[in-house]
Amino acid sequence: MARVATVQKLTKCVPAIAFLGVLVAILANIALAGQDKYTLQVPGGLPFSDFKGYEDWQTVSVSKTEHAFAVILANPVMIDAYRAGVPGNGKPFPDGSKMAKIHWKPEKSVEAPDPTTMVPGTQTNADFMEKDSKRFADSGGWDGPRLNMMPHPIHLGRPT
Repeated sequence: MARVATVQKLTKCVPAIAFLGVLVAILANIALAGQDKYTLQVPGGLPFSDFKGYEDWQTVSVSKTEHAFAVILANPVMIDAYRAGVPGNGKPFPDGSKMAKIHWKPEKSVEAPDPTTMVPGTQTNADFMEKDSKRFADSGGWDGPRLNMMPHPIHLGRPT
């Protein structure tokens, strides 16, 4: 009888334990989501904070391959250089020029009338480049991190 009573008590606790487990998982995800992405830094390299505000930069180019959609964004310094004729005028991009290239995995649209229409799906990574002739003299003045979104959301590595 004592064993039956213990099992009955434990059975009553299962929903509470399950609820607590779900609550802990939700709170952990909220804490991770609240992490400031701009605190990331490539080991021995650029801090991601150098590219703060890239989400508002102007689009320079859009492309699609079988494996990715991509958009290239440029900061105002680089946009001004483009407007002045760089690189076609033979002048280099000025220090302070920055660009971002963001990639998404293609997926079929569920809203388009044509079932073969592909749209950007999950973001896979973002490449960043910054021009600073003094800091990056070894690489022609350019350097930058890659932010891999999949499978680990905050892995940084050098661009390829």
